Amino acid sequence: MIPEFLCLFCFGLCAGQGSITTDGEFLRSYPPSPSLQTPRFPSLSFRGFPESRRGTKSHPELCFLPDSFPKPSLTAWPSSVMPPKSNVTLQCQTSTKNVNFALRKGKHVLESVQSQYSSVGLAEFRLTDLKTSNAGEYTCEYYRQGLPYVSSQPSDVLLLLVTGDFRKPSLQAHRRGEATAGDTVTLQCQRPDNVFGPVMFALLKAGAAGPIQVRTPAGKETDFSLQTVTVSDTGNYSCVYFLMKAPFWASHPSDRLEVRVTAPPGAMSRDYTTGNLVRLGLAVIIVVIMGALVVEAWCSQKESPRGSA
Repeated sequence: MIPEFLCLFCFGLCAGQGSITTDGEFLRSYPPSPSLQTPRFPSLSFRGFPESRRGTKSHPELCFLPDSFPKPSLTAWPSSVMPPKSNVTLQCQTSTKNVNFALRKGKHVLESVQSQYSSVGLAEFRLTDLKTSNAGEYTCEYYRQGLPYVSSQPSDVLLLLVTGDFRKPSLQAHRRGEATAGDTVTLQCQRPDNVFGPVMFALLKAGAAGPIQVRTPAGKETDFSLQTVTVSDTGNYSCVYFLMKAPFWASHPSDRLEVRVTAPPGAMSRDYTTGNLVRLGLAVIIVVIMGALVVEAWCSQKESPRGSA
């Protein structure tokens, strides 16, 4: 009973700030923020969505009831650290089906949409031709289709960085990036001398959807530690540094550094031994099967003359 009462109460609050259109749709009527009057995302599009409500229509006010819905997840593909003039897709996903989604940058709703993927709890927001102004903290949320518009908790913050505002740092590794599985690999990222202000460092790996690690610097450099590395840690790494607050300017990425992780010699010899045993076992099985076939054929030939006699 209490949740239903809270929903109605929340709807009443929202209705007091909105209006009803001729088609019965509840609309938001709070004054648009400057960021919505002058969009910072002129190239924002939505893949697989119906035409967004723009112009004379507003977006529904999102009422928030704590713990009403589990919060969704927000991820970036191919990465949350992108070069300018590239494209990125932000995916908002939840286990709750048949809901509408909203994408926010900071506190401002960029767009509320009904996804054709809502039956599986997924919405995709595509940002094209990225610029420095696109960098920032993004969240997403979802709300039920129909009145009252009760919103979920917002997702964890996704920091989108657009590189190219500062000179690139340098990235170095001990032992030239060569390591044995189980070792600790330390990568040191160092920024140029002429950079001032509070910055953070991010370690990137080619193919990863976001930074591997994010650290505050000690002076103009910081160390990234890869603990107990495995062969899967082999790859090309780079680093960037960025402002900790808006406008979140980020540097060019450092030159790529290849890290190679090899299995320890003992493990390799054990692998070879295991492989040899497997191959030997298969050979024995094949020999037994072939021997059985030969015996069967010999017995058949021996019984044939008796049958004819």
